[in-house]
Amino acid sequence: MSRSYELYQTQEDLVGPLRVAAKTWAPMVDAMALPRGFGVIARQMRAGLEIFGNGGILHTRPAFGITTVRLGNRDVAVTENVIQATPFGKLLHFRKDTDRAQPRVLIAAPLSGHFATLLRNTVEVLLQDHDVFITDWNNARDIPLSGGTFGFDDYVEHVMSFMREIGPGAHVVAVCQPAVAVLAATALMAEADDTATPRSMTLMGGPIDTRRNPSKVNALAKTRDIAWFRKNLISMVPARYAGAGRAVYPGFMQLASFVSMNLDRHIAAHLRQFRAIVTEDGASEAAHRKFYDEYQSVMDLTAEFYLETVERVFQRHDLPMGTLKWRGHLVDPGAVRRTFLFTVEGERDDICPPGQSVAALDLCSGLKPSRKRNHLQLGVGHYGVFSGSRWAHEIYPQLREIIALNERSQQ
Repeated sequence: MSRSYELYQTQEDLVGPLRVAAKTWAPMVDAMALPRGFGVIARQMRAGLEIFGNGGILHTRPAFGITTVRLGNRDVAVTENVIQATPFGKLLHFRKDTDRAQPRVLIAAPLSGHFATLLRNTVEVLLQDHDVFITDWNNARDIPLSGGTFGFDDYVEHVMSFMREIGPGAHVVAVCQPAVAVLAATALMAEADDTATPRSMTLMGGPIDTRRNPSKVNALAKTRDIAWFRKNLISMVPARYAGAGRAVYPGFMQLASFVSMNLDRHIAAHLRQFRAIVTEDGASEAAHRKFYDEYQSVMDLTAEFYLETVERVFQRHDLPMGTLKWRGHLVDPGAVRRTFLFTVEGERDDICPPGQSVAALDLCSGLKPSRKRNHLQLGVGHYGVFSGSRWAHEIYPQLREIIALNERSQQ
């Protein structure tokens, strides 16, 4: 088992106070009585202090911050309500202050190093026309050992439990990594003729079959055996946290992996931020800070969930190979016969490239062709599939149409 968490925590203990000091000093630079002509130098000093001060990693979930949504010609209040909770996550409902009945949708958020708030824009867009719920996962380092374990099968079970809590007639949208678990959950519910089986299932940028058009991430997973991942990437939560002694895949390691994949892009973004502060481009400065405040907020994954996902999804390809089991029971995607299946892929997705999500259409052989659809969104990478203007104006209208059609077909 790696000592990375211990080393990381030591570094944070040393550097953390310096980052706090930098953020404290940065606003004071503008107030300094500098000689005339030294304004640019002062702004450069502030830029350097702010970028360093904001460069630290956060381990607490940011707020969704969604307080209103536009319905027709008026704004209605939105409140967050926890409907169901376990030690590892919550079913969160964005309840709107309206009596208008709308299709119920569960968003299955990825458990891959970031909090569910990374899907804030996904929620905001869906809220316009739907009653929205989300899987709000907890940071593993804050979960005491008494909470038990949480593996791949537990994720599947949580999805089924949450769908039953929402009730019959709901829809599910899986974003990225949970696509495999959501397809498995839907297949198991369909096989059991569960009344809460979703009416539609949308899989967005998910690793259904990573043998198709493999990415760098997929290739890395195949170069090492699972013992290597356990030895080098799994660490123990330090004693100061509630989850002390729990074996985890640390969120800071996942973040480092994401950043290294596009290092040039992140360096360029911080250089642009430096220039934005110097030139007093407030809009660009705020946009950069908003993105990185979210991006640098990370959560740890339980070791069992991470290792089982790597092995089952990225190494053995259990689902497309027809060998995926849930608690010893073989999962049969062909059992899905009534749920509408919609897959969405991004042309420039370098995490789950085109071809990997659409594989679900072949696996769900029990569905008629009229009950399956794929959409390849041109001009977007991974995050553009579920966030941003292309998601809101090109992908979402299709998803809204599919949900509406399947609402009417069941009435």
